[in-house]
Amino acid sequence: MAQLSDSATLLQSTVVDTIGSEIVTGTLSVDQRFTLQDIGARFGISRTVAREAMRALEQLGLIMSSRRVGLTVQPISEWNLFDPLVIGWRMRSERTRAEQLRSLNNMRLAVEPIAARLASTHASPEQARKLVELAHRLQELEVNPSPRVGEELSVDLSFHTLILQASGDQMFAGLAPSLLAMFKGKSVFGSRKRDPIAGTTQLHLELAQAIHDRQGERAERLARAILDEARAHVV
Repeated sequence: MAQLSDSATLLQSTVVDTIGSEIVTGTLSVDQRFTLQDIGARFGISRTVAREAMRALEQLGLIMSSRRVGLTVQPISEWNLFDPLVIGWRMRSERTRAEQLRSLNNMRLAVEPIAARLASTHASPEQARKLVELAHRLQELEVNPSPRVGEELSVDLSFHTLILQASGDQMFAGLAPSLLAMFKGKSVFGSRKRDPIAGTTQLHLELAQAIHDRQGERAERLARAILDEARAHVV
């Protein structure tokens, strides 16, 4: 298979982004059909570029390809909902952002408290120390906000990602990219809670200390308290 040029790859990415966003926001409805020729004509691209773009969307479960009917938009039950691209498209649209945030926060509520309990057993000394350092940094940022846009979210992301990684569970750690997509969405599009860490930094520190001190039950309870606060401020 011939490799696409840089310009063709950029065009492919643009097509994937446009069509993917239209599907997840409902602009293109379920069971709507189109062909590679339709895509080529719409975007002024070659059949090869159109085919590669549609292949990427098919891998995400957004469309299904059939020789007889062409390309068909698939229902949400077929989508790869954990893929950062899908999450990003849903976060970008006002139509789907709130639902995506609720879903991700529910996922976190189901996973992170258990991950925190596991981390209290499996975290390395270095990971446990790093969690405490990150929690202290969050407290500093609450008192003296950073001039760098998004630093609070970045530190918060590092904190929660490290808990997933320190749990020792590979599947929990594998959820980190989905978490990253959510945090990026909050950073770009904001929320009613303008400071996403305000009021929870002490809980973060207590959680980090509980993991450091190998207090599993306390760590689980504190992780749940942090996420309950986050759910209360979903846009």
